[in-house]
Amino acid sequence: MLPVANLHLKDLYDTTVEFFALRSPTFAFRAFTSDYTDSSGPSTPRDLSPGPDHARLAKDGTSLRERLDAAGVGRVHCPSSCSCRYLGPSSTANSTIYSMSRRELDAAKNELSRSQTEVAKLDDRCKILEKTLSETRDMLRTRDAEIEWLKKEREKLLSGHCSRSMVERAVPGDRRRSQESTHSRHSSGQAQDLSMQWIENQGMMNTSPTNGYHAKKNGEERSSFSSTTEEERAQAKSLETFLTKSDLWSGAQVIQTVQDLNSEILQFAASATELCTFVKHPRVANPKPTQATNETTTRLGPTFCRILSTRDHTQDPMLVQLALQGCISICISRALSTFCLGYQSKTNTILAQIYSRMIQEEPQPMSSRWRALTHKHIHGLHPELEDYISNELTETIFRWSLDVFLISGSSNPQTVPSSRENFKSRFGAQVRRIAKAVYKLAQVTREEIMSTNFEVIAVESGKAFDAQEVVDAFEDYGTSKGAVLCTTELGLRCSTRKSPNETGKPEGEGCIERRCLLRPKVVLESVVEVLDPR
Repeated sequence: MLPVANLHLKDLYDTTVEFFALRSPTFAFRAFTSDYTDSSGPSTPRDLSPGPDHARLAKDGTSLRERLDAAGVGRVHCPSSCSCRYLGPSSTANSTIYSMSRRELDAAKNELSRSQTEVAKLDDRCKILEKTLSETRDMLRTRDAEIEWLKKEREKLLSGHCSRSMVERAVPGDRRRSQESTHSRHSSGQAQDLSMQWIENQGMMNTSPTNGYHAKKNGEERSSFSSTTEEERAQAKSLETFLTKSDLWSGAQVIQTVQDLNSEILQFAASATELCTFVKHPRVANPKPTQATNETTTRLGPTFCRILSTRDHTQDPMLVQLALQGCISICISRALSTFCLGYQSKTNTILAQIYSRMIQEEPQPMSSRWRALTHKHIHGLHPELEDYISNELTETIFRWSLDVFLISGSSNPQTVPSSRENFKSRFGAQVRRIAKAVYKLAQVTREEIMSTNFEVIAVESGKAFDAQEVVDAFEDYGTSKGAVLCTTELGLRCSTRKSPNETGKPEGEGCIERRCLLRPKVVLESVVEVLDPR
């Protein structure tokens, strides 16, 4: 039993020695050297293997090591098309570096794209600012020229008044001196006698009590002259204040206010149209006109009303949105065409006629000052006008908008009061904001602008299209043709009375110069073909 056990232990130990010999050649060499150098002692179990087995193990280890080295080199230099999983440390590092470089390149490209977009935006903004700066410089030059002209006119007025008064006082003395010189020339023979008589008379006048009367009279004339000069100076000063052309708002600010108002109208029309739902109209040959149809016809014209009432808006309610913009634009334009927004109609008509005549007959600063003072004092007498204007405009916009929805076949909002109240509560804040913007625009153009007269314009339905005066809202989608359906964005125009010196005409024949600062945007009859090209 013991030899068998020893045999198994020997085989196991030999296998272990082979393992360590292959992994650590130094260890194997030291172990076998120590065992076989001690030849004096008896043989013990520490003799693990004989000499021939050790040589074989060394040879096998060398062969195995060569095979492992060959296999390692083959794996390291494995081609890229190989399907083996081992890529080696260098290939893994290269792959990692390539991935990182690719990510950095993508990030750099994205950053470059964003930078290019920002540069384009800044370029556009720079162009807009340069244009605004140029307009401001032109306006300042015009303003300076007007100031210089006013100064010259004031100097002419002052010099004219002073010269007339001096001439009136100097004329009697000049006449007397001219008569005396003429008499002396025609009566040269009697000159000495007359001179002697004059000396005697002068001596008598010096001793006469009437001498004090003449001195007193001369003093009164001098005091009267000084008081007259002071009155003329005060009158010229008040005239200068009344004829000033200083504006509290610039033209660019007024244009921006109108553009902001157009944006508010567009937002309300788009939001209201998106919220509403529509049903398909039944095809009726001659539909019976309703009150809403008749009233909307007076605002948008019969052509647009017929399109709204016969077209299917369930898929694309764009025409309804345009109709809303047109109704609100016409409402605001008509309100701002009055002399005082929200005032009594008869009084407004009279004031507008007076102001129109003053524009034709009086200088621009004088008519503008009268307009500003009249408008200011009307609101001073009726401070409740601001709230009245806001409420009245809000109700009018809601009523006109609901009429458009009704003739377009809207199922929500409906004609029932509850549906209308829900609609008003939903868009009440937006519409009130529009009304307040209109009131502010009216106050600015009436009271704070002296150099010109601003007019908010909208084109009525049915007028012929003129590219010089209006802009087609859909000009990028086709040829502009047909008459005007409605105005979607308000425009701005100014009119200024030029003096005869500026126009070169005779005195009293000044002319009215009109300029369109912002062209209104309109929708033409061809919009139906653009929205429905069938």
